Amino acid sequence: MIAGALLVAGGQGKRMGTVVPKQLLTLGGVTILERTLRPFVQCSAFEQIVVVAAETTIEHIEDIVHTSFPCSPPVVVVKGGHERQDSVFNGLMALDRDIDIVAIHDAVRPFITGELILECLSCAEKYGAVSVMRPLKETVKVVKDGVVVETPERSKLWITQTPQAFRKELIIEAHRKASESGFTGTDDCMLVERLGYPVHVVEGSDINIKVTTQTDLAIAGAILKLLENGRV
Repeated sequence: MIAGALLVAGGQGKRMGTVVPKQLLTLGGVTILERTLRPFVQCSAFEQIVVVAAETTIEHIEDIVHTSFPCSPPVVVVKGGHERQDSVFNGLMALDRDIDIVAIHDAVRPFITGELILECLSCAEKYGAVSVMRPLKETVKVVKDGVVVETPERSKLWITQTPQAFRKELIIEAHRKASESGFTGTDDCMLVERLGYPVHVVEGSDINIKVTTQTDLAIAGAILKLLENGRV
């Protein structure tokens, strides 16, 4: 297995309500991006890491990469696209030709662990497509026009996280097919599912949160304190 990682860091922070993009906000004095990137850099499985960034943040992110992660594996920063899906495809195109497994991760999920990354890579090598997920704890209702019309069976519902890992050729094909048909998915697994290919599940973690709002940032701060005190 020759693995590459792709971190999607093109968000503008609109839901966060800040001038600084959310991935460049600090958490305990360190940018969220650095915290997210560190376990990937420290993971011995990766030959290359690609960070996909908005054009306005490329220079800043390159400075972070060169200052904080000067050693191997090489970290490449590339320009993202208009939508997340476009950004991921740009990142896929930037991967070295010999990469055969790719892990795609949100740059604003700073509490991912090396153990979970390795589990994803192993599962992707075996099955071709995998997503980190968590079982849903709350009851979900389907609502139409302000009225509940259905209550799905909760045991069948899982919350999607990242990383999502794939054989590189499979995810590239899925992106190309989606582009040809004008389809936009909310995650990369959706594109693979459209090909009729099964996506396997690796159970994630309650702390693997996505920091997109001020509330999320406050929760992330609390999680960080728990981790520093050895309570998680």
